[in-house]
Amino acid sequence: MTWPQVSWPGPLRSLTLRLTLAYMILFSGSIGLMLAVTYVGGVWRPLRQVEATIREQSDGLSEIYRAQGRDALIRALERRAATSRGRLPYHVLLAPNGAVVAANLADWPTVRGAEWVRYEFGTYATGTEEEHEAVVRDLVLGGGYRLLVGLDTEDLDEREDLIFEALSWGAGMSLALGLIGGLVMTYAVSQRLENINRTARAVIAGDLSGRVALRGSGDDFDQLSATLNEMLARIEGLVASISRVSDNIAHELRTPLARLRAELEELADAGDDREAVSTRTAAALAEAERLQAMFEALLRIARLQSGPRGPMAPVDLTALLEDAVELHRPAAEEAGQTLTAEVPDDVAIEGDRDLIFQMVSNLLDNAIKFGPPAGRVALAARRVDGAVEVAVSDNGPGVPPEDRERVFERFYRSGTGPAAGFGLGLSLVAGAAERHGAEVRLEDADPGLRAVIRFPS
Repeated sequence: MTWPQVSWPGPLRSLTLRLTLAYMILFSGSIGLMLAVTYVGGVWRPLRQVEATIREQSDGLSEIYRAQGRDALIRALERRAATSRGRLPYHVLLAPNGAVVAANLADWPTVRGAEWVRYEFGTYATGTEEEHEAVVRDLVLGGGYRLLVGLDTEDLDEREDLIFEALSWGAGMSLALGLIGGLVMTYAVSQRLENINRTARAVIAGDLSGRVALRGSGDDFDQLSATLNEMLARIEGLVASISRVSDNIAHELRTPLARLRAELEELADAGDDREAVSTRTAAALAEAERLQAMFEALLRIARLQSGPRGPMAPVDLTALLEDAVELHRPAAEEAGQTLTAEVPDDVAIEGDRDLIFQMVSNLLDNAIKFGPPAGRVALAARRVDGAVEVAVSDNGPGVPPEDRERVFERFYRSGTGPAAGFGLGLSLVAGAAERHGAEVRLEDADPGLRAVIRFPS
């Protein structure tokens, strides 16, 4: 799915500022919604109740006028004004010619408009003229009389003004403060991002040693920076490893290619000497097979380190280790060595059987190759804290502690023991162990070396 491209103008290109504005709008909207609910409950509903009361009272007064006449209506209006409780009652009764018949208001709409009116009336109910907000019903009675009946709603008017004032001030202040906070936050975030961008540009320029500076706050940016630094360190290590591997490959290929070239040149000079041709051809094929084996080992290691993880299945480790011992027993006997195995019954793990067999086979091969004549090679397996450990040990010269990490590098050979092989066996073991989430370590067997693979439970 391709998202549409949006070109934001100027400062709005900052995601932080856009998010701040969005939250400001949401916050202002929430204030407006809250005040709207307050308005409905505190103003709108009470106004509807006031209108219902006025409707009931005005209908009663109209009925009095219709049944008993004008004088009875005037007396009813006076009683209403004298016996009121709660909201102040207002009334005006006008004759058909506009003359005032009865009133407790100082002013009123001179021209009749809508039936219901919210109006600021003057009143002298307390003896002095006062301004009050009121809701009034404007009716026309029989004979052309005009009756205005209302109730005081000054408290509701003040409440309404307060709500709208709070809405205007609250929204304005929240927008202003939010904008200032958004600009400050945008600046702070942009500085942290620029720190990351600066490091990234340095790495792009070729400086793999660049790292993002940490502030020690432990915040999200520090955690992101620490993760990026780990990634950069990993990349730097991989690039350095690739460089070393490239140098090692060039070095390792130089000798077999030179030998292959020499064999082919001698083959070309052999002429009709069938014995010499046969000898040179066999030697050239041997060198070609050696090169092919080296490249196959390199490819397999590369696939282990970069390829997708293959399917894992239950592996009978007991049977696998016994098969590996039987495979290498003839080579051990030929070298005059003793090969022993100590494997418990019914040991099973999850993994790739072929890879695990290759790991164990490589370790046994190394132990036999580097072990002394009439020496001993031992394979053992055990359960430790829910994990399974497989160990191969010998009593050969061992590996110095300073070389025990490097022997897992491609083409690296320790200074002890013979120089046979490519120096790729332990690299393959390390790659296969990483594929299984296993740990490989080398220990001192006193004398000799112990290689341990610890498979997780």
